[in-house]
Amino acid sequence: MTGLLLLIPIALGLGIFGLAMFFWAMRDGQFEDLDGAANRILIDDEDDEL
Repeated sequence: MTGLLLLIPIALGLGIFGLAMFFWAMRDGQFEDLDGAANRILIDDEDDEL
């Protein structure tokens, strides 16, 4: 029972931290261009041939 008194606040704290980081990433624009990286892999760059 004493273990739960320690683990529950830690789990809640990590959950709140993860949620805060998710909202920070959304506000910072991390999810603006979801298709850009997927399409960028299909483009052949002529400069990369060595």
